[in-house]
This record gives sequence, C-alpha cells and structure tokens, in this order.
Amino acid sequence: MNFIDGFLNRITMYRLVLYYLIALVAIAAIFGAFGILPYNPIAIIFSALFLTIVAWAANGILARIMNAQPNTESVYITALILALIITPGMPNDVATVTFLSWAAVLAMASKYVIAIDKKHIFNPAAFAVAVTALALGQSASWWVGGNLPMMAFVLVGGLLIVRKIQRFDLALTFLAFAIASCIITHPGADALTTIEKIFLHTPVLFFAGIMITEPLTTPPTRRWRMIYGAIVGILYAPAIHLGSIYSSPELTLVVGNIFSYIVSPKGKRVLTLKEKQAVGTDIHHFIFTTDKKLSFRPGQYLEWTLGHDKTDGRGNRRYFTIASSPTEDTLQLGVKFYNPSSSFKTKLLSMEPGDTIVAGQLAGEFTLPRDPAQKLAFIAGGIGITPFRSMVKDLIDRNEKRDAVLFYSNRNAAEIAYRDVFDEAARKLGMRTIYTTTSAGTNAAATNNSAGNDSGRLTSETIQKEIPDYQERMFYISGTHAMTNAFKRILREMGVPQTHIKTDFFPGFA
Repeated sequence: MNFIDGFLNRITMYRLVLYYLIALVAIAAIFGAFGILPYNPIAIIFSALFLTIVAWAANGILARIMNAQPNTESVYITALILALIITPGMPNDVATVTFLSWAAVLAMASKYVIAIDKKHIFNPAAFAVAVTALALGQSASWWVGGNLPMMAFVLVGGLLIVRKIQRFDLALTFLAFAIASCIITHPGADALTTIEKIFLHTPVLFFAGIMITEPLTTPPTRRWRMIYGAIVGILYAPAIHLGSIYSSPELTLVVGNIFSYIVSPKGKRVLTLKEKQAVGTDIHHFIFTTDKKLSFRPGQYLEWTLGHDKTDGRGNRRYFTIASSPTEDTLQLGVKFYNPSSSFKTKLLSMEPGDTIVAGQLAGEFTLPRDPAQKLAFIAGGIGITPFRSMVKDLIDRNEKRDAVLFYSNRNAAEIAYRDVFDEAARKLGMRTIYTTTSAGTNAAATNNSAGNDSGRLTSETIQKEIPDYQERMFYISGTHAMTNAFKRILREMGVPQTHIKTDFFPGFA
C-alpha cells in the first residue's frame, strides 16, 4: 500500500489516466498479435494513432477559432478512449476511417462549441459516439469491455484512478444501480447469471473506472455525485429504451452529464494577475482579478489551467484551494514552490501583473458546518493552511465568532504564512492559533503566538492539552496526503469519531 500511495502521490490524475489508457492499448495490441483478442494489432495501433492525430489537429484549430487555451493532455486521453470503444479498423477500411474521423472531430467540438460560459457539458468521447450512432448509424462497440483477457487490466487501472481521485462513492453507486437495473429489467433471468453477464460481457468496469468519474463532467459534492451515479446506473440496463432508441453506455452518460451540469457550478473564469507576494519561505500569494465574481464557500478548490511551452509530465493543469474569502473582491491563491519545480509552477512563479490564467471546475466539501455552535479544530501542515486562511478571513469579515482553534505546523517559523490573518482573528474573534515547528533548534518565542503555546511536533498530547474538549469538536485536516492520514490515525486513537474528521482532498493532489 505504501508503494501504491507513493506512486499515486507523485503523479497527477490526468497523467495517471493517460498512462492507463496507453497501457490498455498496448496490451490489447499484444493480445491481438498472439490471437488472445480477435483484433488485428495493426488495426488497434492504427486506430489509436489516427484518432490522436485527428483529435490533436481538430483541437488546435478549434482552440484558435474560439480563442481558448488548448489542453493537449486531454486530447490524448479522449483519443485513446475512442480507440478503446470503437472497433479497430485498417487504413484501407473507408467506413471505419470515416467513423474515426467524425468521432475525433465531434469529441473536440463538444469541448468548445457545445459549451456554456467556457464549461463543456458532455464527456467528449461519449458525446461523439452518441452523435455518430444517432446521426450516422455508426456505433461504438465498447470492445475494451466484455473481453475476459482485458478484464484484470481494466479493473486494476480503474481502481487506481478511483482511489487517486477518491470517487469510490460515485463508482460503487453506479455499479449498484446498474446491477439492480439490469436484474429488474430481466425479471425471468437468474440474478447471478445476469450479474455475470454484466461484468463479463459489458464495459461496466471500464465505464465505472474511467468514464463516469471524469471530474469535469461530474457533480462537485458527494450527495450529487451519488445521485448522478444512480441515474447513470439505472439507465445503463440495455433493455431500457425510448421508442426505437435503446440505452447504450454513451447515451446513459450523456443524459447523466446533463443532470451533472444542472447541479454543478457553471463556467470558467479568465483571471488576471494583480499582484504576487512572498508570504513565507518559498511560499507565494497570488492575487487575481476577474470581471465576473465567483460564488464559492470557503475551503473549496478550483482547477487552474496555465498554458506554457515545454510542458513537463505533470501537465498544464492543477487543483488548488482558494485562499481568498468570498467577502474579498479578488481570487487568491497560495502556493509552495520547490526546487526543482514543475513546468507549471515555474510558469506560475514567472507570471507578471496583467498575465492571465484560467480557473474553473469549482468543487470541494471541506467547508464549515452550517451550525455556528459546532466547536471546531483546524490542523494545517505547511501550505495546507490555504483553506483555513479562506475560512478565517470570511469569519473576520462577517464578524462571525466560532469556537475554533487552529494548530499550524511547519518546519520552521520562516515558513509560517498568513499570520496577519490569524492574529487579526485572535483580536476580533478570540480564535486561538497554536504554531508548532518540526525542525530542531527553532526559537519557540518566534514560533508561538501571544497566547503562549507549544513548539515542536504536533502530538496527541498537544491537542489534548490545548483543547481538553476535543471529543466535542469537528476536526479539519489539511496538508500532504501522508500528513492528513497520520493525523486521522492520531485522532481516531484519541477516540474522535470518524464522522468528526474532515480532510482536504481534491483530484490531482500530488
């Protein structure tokens, strides 16, 4: 598990999906060469390369026409999905080449043309094959599913993706309702036989791991995600139809995407850098202006897209928590920089006032409880302080007093960020902040606030000492994956219920 966690923490979600799809295409080609799969390996490779080239070209043209920031990584992912769900064909097969061409162009068009306020509505691959099925009479076979030799690879890769983005609630809800729907719509069939057919002869595992979990077309909160999974699962049964139009994986997903769009935040924002500040060792605070105010709750996050040359393996997209409060007129971002940094962070740090970045896909449930009487405890590690900066600034600006205590851990005092905000909260709201450091020789006086608190590593003893009523509190933990897991274990050992522990997580955190 430690190896898997380490691997998942070092790779972005999009890059994980890309590698997974490349692996599936390669494995399928090898199996085809040995006769394990009934597909010509040359056809598999040709289809994948042809789709990638056409999709890349169409994406570039549409991005230029629409004056949008292209995302090459997304193009490759969509093209490879299409290669895995459209039956492979040879270069001399005119019908297949035409089908592949239309599918690639339609998939790219769905991201730019069928978009509202720069937010696309449909999963591009599902939309493309749904349109070709209805308009051209050419349907996807979803051949990657229903092939026993591929099942283990589909399952393992899907599990890694679902674990990476923490969407087990969505995937399991979909599977449960898909199974139930298939059983109900086949009343005379044996239930176990029906379940066997679902897993062995349909793309249900590929669908659950790669299609339904796409972050850009799924709802932002757990409740809506589970409803979304249930809707798609119910419609997944092939026996469901409207007149002569029968349910198919792509049609179910398209319908689900419409629901998701309705219940999700709308649009993207093109933000202009106003100012950047150094707020701690290798920590910079970015202040962006926008012509259209974004409505959000403190603690939520956005997907940030920053186009740049020579993009490295991490890509040009990141998920960052919003550091500003909804009460502020600007959108703010706090980022920790390392040496060497990724190409994305290198470009971000080099931004000058007037430069732009695109932000969208608002999501996250790391937000304060509605009940203001609920006692709170915040635990932040390093740059994990950003959601608490948003929350506390919001409380200050609205003059809302809550019984909250912040534990803020860093390697040394120089890394402490946003101390001015937490000092203001102490004066105006009576909120305490306990600063702790992990490096030996740190000056406690330089680290602790005026309340006089501990220095050194944050431990269960420190927590119990500072908040004897800890079992009455809702704990919020934000930091690295390892740090949040460690404190979850500590709190559980202290007797804090799992329901009283919230961790800051978003897709792509690494």
